[in-house]
Amino acid sequence: MSHTADDWFSPETSTFGDRVAGARESAGMTQAQLSKRLGVKLTTLRGWEEDLSEPRANKLQMLSGVLNVSLMWLLNGEGDGVDAPVDEVALPDDLNALLIEIRQLKTQIANSADRLGLIEKRLRMSFRANQ
Repeated sequence: MSHTADDWFSPETSTFGDRVAGARESAGMTQAQLSKRLGVKLTTLRGWEEDLSEPRANKLQMLSGVLNVSLMWLLNGEGDGVDAPVDEVALPDDLNALLIEIRQLKTQIANSADRLGLIEKRLRMSFRANQ
């Protein structure tokens, strides 16, 4: 199973951060250039590309416009985005499967962290209500 242009940035093979980085590179911008255009700190943009944080709705919309990709493509890999990199070396099936598994685990971990944060918030609210 090797990557095709159709599945390179799909939810199964990439994260939000992967798509931001891919679209930025496709647009020929550095992280510093994009962060300046969006009016955010470089560390903020790096956090998005490394899947450590996500932009607020207004910045997400700006990101979509500046990078000339659809909002849905940034969020889930569907819609108007960028093509797969052409200079990538095709990986053997076993390495590609490992890469896909790593990306799926990254996504699961991020989702679990989000869920944990919501549960912690509910716990704090319950604790305050019971005091």
